[in-house]
Amino acid sequence: MAIDETSITRAIVTEFTKSFLDVTEVDVALVGAGPANLVAAYTLAMGGVDTVVFERNLAIGGGMWGGGMMFPRIVVQAEARRFLDEFGIRYTECEPGLYVADSIESVCRIAASAIGAGAKVFNLMSAEDVMIRENDRVSGLVLNWTAVERAHLHVDPLAIRSKVVIDGTGHDAEICRIVQEKIPGAQGSLHVQGEQPMWADIGERMLLDFTKEVYPGLVVSGMAANAVYGGPRMGPIFGGMMLSGERAAEVAIRIIDSRA
Repeated sequence: MAIDETSITRAIVTEFTKSFLDVTEVDVALVGAGPANLVAAYTLAMGGVDTVVFERNLAIGGGMWGGGMMFPRIVVQAEARRFLDEFGIRYTECEPGLYVADSIESVCRIAASAIGAGAKVFNLMSAEDVMIRENDRVSGLVLNWTAVERAHLHVDPLAIRSKVVIDGTGHDAEICRIVQEKIPGAQGSLHVQGEQPMWADIGERMLLDFTKEVYPGLVVSGMAANAVYGGPRMGPIFGGMMLSGERAAEVAIRIIDSRA
């Protein structure tokens, strides 16, 4: 059978359009496909929650890809070793209570698990704004192609509706900053302090406390949570990121259940 280029085009456009239309109304929309949000997406999807992740870059995985200073290895502490086992990530114990794993294998296995559980992931899409409905709740995302954003083109965006948004945009806490700057009165309850200098032990322990609903309908996860509340950065130890993602999913599920 001959391969027809127009058949390839129709297949791509048709299937992508169908997939995108399916996520115009979802339970949870996550911004950023780093390790915290990938674990959150996995946890949500495993719980039967309609879940979509939007990543502005070509590659998902956030800072986990590069390991530490481009040595493709990550460290996970004992409290989070169960995630390595659950995702089938191979690891070795480098010293008591610390486990080292291949960063590339880790990203691939976590992402494959999230997608396999039913989460949908879209890359090269940026969230440039939020939707506000129902008594000033965050109720969705305003999206555009990352190429449009980076080229500073004047192209209007599209929007999707969700019951909860999870900001997993890392050090910049981008969605929280949008809410803080654009919603009257948000400054009284949401203030992005910015992360503090590296202190892995303290940062890892504070992270779970900072993973919470920071504004009605908006949950923060991963390094974005430490950025909002002024916690230290942690470097290439990723147990806290995984635990934060799981916690963010649990918070999102409680929010959805409370509004049912």
